[in-house]
Amino acid sequence: MASSQHDGVHQICDRYVDDIAAADPVTATYVGIAGYDRELPDLSPEGVNARARLAAAALAAVAGAEPADPSEANAKAVFGERVGLQVELHEAGEHLAPLNVITSAPQEVRQVFDLMPTETTEDWATISARLAGVPACLSGYRESLRLSAERGRVAALRQVTKVAEQCRTWAGLGGTSFFADLVAPAKVDDALRSDLEANARAAAESYADLAEFLTGELAAKAPTEDAVGEERYRLWSREFTGARLDLQEAYEWGWAEHARLEAEMVEVAGRIKPGATIAEAAAVLDEDPRYRVRGQRALEEWMQRLSDQALADLRGVHFEIPDPLMRLECKIAPPGGGVGAYYTGPTDDWSRPGRMWWSVPADREDFSTWREVSTVYHEGVPGHHLQIATAVYQAASLNKFQRLLTWVPAHGEGWALYAERLMREFGYLSDDGNLLGMLDAHIFRAARVIIDIGMHLKLEIPRGTGFHEGERWTPELGLEFLLTRTITDPAHVHDEIDRYLGWPGQAPTYKLGERLWLQARDEAKARRGADFDLKAFHQDALVMGAMGLDTLRERLAAL
Repeated sequence: MASSQHDGVHQICDRYVDDIAAADPVTATYVGIAGYDRELPDLSPEGVNARARLAAAALAAVAGAEPADPSEANAKAVFGERVGLQVELHEAGEHLAPLNVITSAPQEVRQVFDLMPTETTEDWATISARLAGVPACLSGYRESLRLSAERGRVAALRQVTKVAEQCRTWAGLGGTSFFADLVAPAKVDDALRSDLEANARAAAESYADLAEFLTGELAAKAPTEDAVGEERYRLWSREFTGARLDLQEAYEWGWAEHARLEAEMVEVAGRIKPGATIAEAAAVLDEDPRYRVRGQRALEEWMQRLSDQALADLRGVHFEIPDPLMRLECKIAPPGGGVGAYYTGPTDDWSRPGRMWWSVPADREDFSTWREVSTVYHEGVPGHHLQIATAVYQAASLNKFQRLLTWVPAHGEGWALYAERLMREFGYLSDDGNLLGMLDAHIFRAARVIIDIGMHLKLEIPRGTGFHEGERWTPELGLEFLLTRTITDPAHVHDEIDRYLGWPGQAPTYKLGERLWLQARDEAKARRGADFDLKAFHQDALVMGAMGLDTLRERLAAL
């Protein structure tokens, strides 16, 4: 990346996005930058280091650039904090070969195919070319895993074995591979079909090879200890929050928030069935036909109807929602990944819309909707879709890095959890069943604060909590806490513990981010008094784009 002293902040940031798109074609596809969909990134140590050099050069260029206006001053603060952390993580050895059950190379390479169009022969030719690159891509990843192991950095055995299970599923060991299913519907000539099938087999075989490498060579070097310790946890917490947290304060607040929510849930449970415990009320709702959907296709259609209704109702009343944002697709995710919902944003040119994905067990056909109403609002509108797509829409004021590459979980997940609460304020969760579902989502996120910090730092469980008081957190206690002190689906809970242990510092971001959004709103109300306008506050906050919590706190204080 070549920069001159005359380049402005926005120009440097835009060029960095172009450079990263070329160096990391998976990221290019995720954010919708055209021209790289036939390719995959070099995940070898050389490729990882090359991307790190791009980040360091861009960081130096932005640091030396004088902002021309307030928008560039904002952009400089965001870029410096975000990319500065990427450089720091690389120097700490964290970026050479990350491996976890939720967001590392095995998942990202597999999932990128979900975002590729399949309408035309050219589309299928592009998919075939990318499939052909999977073996080399994963081979480079194995090189990085080996080098990282030589340097003493190996993911915990739990992550290694669980990712190997995912790889075996996608490879089709014991069934059809994801890649064979991907190419099966292609309506193409014989030559292209032959290429597609051969490249799909090669991709599946490379995932099988990776699974064998993980369970054999790497597992033998993997530590059994899951906790990463305070030093590594603090670094990753900064990555996920954009803030230097007081971890003990956050841990104690998590307990207080959990207790507050638990008390409210007891009240709601009593209205659903007099005298019922929370778990008993949940069982009543699970059997109520008003809250049941049969079949994955029916679940997808239910999601789409609820999402479309929220978009129509909120537009012009509570939020400004431009026409491009009115399209949000709801889909069932391919099997093999962790259970839960997630969102992928629109492309910069809006040719691909925002999408809400629901990952469910492949054999599951019965669903209780009371648990999921607030999740649709979380992933869609006014949650992730409104927030992320609004930023994408701000081409006139935000550079490409801000629109497409800036994602801070505490900002985004905090907003999405805050959005669930907003829908309650707007009157959309007045039904006690759906309200209990929302409160369950919130107590679950409060439990994440407690468990994630507690397990990784091995903190003591406080007196007065009614749960193994005085003991120190372990993964087994974390699982027991989720199973007994929340009403989350047990199948989901087991995945959650694996996720926290492989992604240190991410799980608390939902509740801690929501807390900041609420604090900022209260402070703005106090400053403006009778002139406070909630719709304007939200609009002003969303058009600024994503940023770390410390930066967000400063910017929101000016609203």
